[in-house]
Amino acid sequence: MRGVIIICLKELMTKNFGREKWEAALEHSGLSKDTFFVATEDVEEDRAMKIVESACKVLNITLPQAADAFGEYWVCSYAAKIYKPYYQAATSAKDFLLGMDNVHRITTESIPNARPPRFDYSWQDPKTLIMKYHSKRGLIDFLVGLAKGVGKYYRENLQVSKLSNESVKIVFP
Repeated sequence: MRGVIIICLKELMTKNFGREKWEAALEHSGLSKDTFFVATEDVEEDRAMKIVESACKVLNITLPQAADAFGEYWVCSYAAKIYKPYYQAATSAKDFLLGMDNVHRITTESIPNARPPRFDYSWQDPKTLIMKYHSKRGLIDFLVGLAKGVGKYYRENLQVSKLSNESVKIVFP
């Protein structure tokens, strides 16, 4: 997992809950409170997930709650600053979500060792998109949170629900 994900989590926690909570999450995960991450570094999956699980414990929230908070922060605050061209290319939540597999394909081709999830799409009806999630990480709850964040960013009231560990249903207004 890229360090940028952990840096975003740090920013979210320190802005919303204070530096002490972030440091406590690091220590709870077995790291020094001064551990530093570089955006492009490849953070071991186990280490990254241990930090996420520790953040949940420190904040007394569930993983789905953490995934929703992270998804909203990633889409609306963090990624909107550093991946601006992708946001400018989409005019709606639907456009943005349908473009995510291509973004991840490009990432896989251009960044060594990148392993972002990939997506397949199918339409249940004209307003209902099923996103099929392909990743060994098993982070489907984060896709739910990210999709909700996309709806918030584009000011669209999306109904997002997890269908299974491999798929998410998104109903557009």
